[in-house]
Amino acid sequence: MTAPEDVIEIERALTRIAHLLTRARQHDRIVGEAGVAVDRASAPLLRALADAPGPVRMGALADRLAVEAPHVTRQVQRLQRAGFVERVPDPDDGRAQLVRITAEGADAVECLRAVIRRRMAEALADWSEEDRHDLAVLCHRMVDDFLRHAEERHLLGPRLG
Repeated sequence: MTAPEDVIEIERALTRIAHLLTRARQHDRIVGEAGVAVDRASAPLLRALADAPGPVRMGALADRLAVEAPHVTRQVQRLQRAGFVERVPDPDDGRAQLVRITAEGADAVECLRAVIRRRMAEALADWSEEDRHDLAVLCHRMVDDFLRHAEERHLLGPRLG
């Protein structure tokens, strides 16, 4: 099946964005500028915990990030050693533990986001406020539709927040 040209161009643009966002050098520059010591593999988990409404089960994190549970366990251990997250008892199941971000972890995420937002603002400085607003609305709409579609097809677990 041949995709419509606009879908092909959206996929190309998203591939370029993903490449830009996941490059090791880019991550190293951002964490260096932010003054935050978090490795590239742990950063998405830390951001997911920062966006969660409260403590989260590790299995839910694995589902949400579309990774295997051992990956989450390793990243949680790293983040815990750094003081960015902590494990707390699950009030609904005395045998289970939840993970939550610490104040230090929340501060680290905000430092990272400040650098990223500043860089984005610089890159989009020539765009009108209306264009930036429209882009934000369409990006959220696209991600929400992608998530809804993936959830309907059981490709992702439930959203964290």
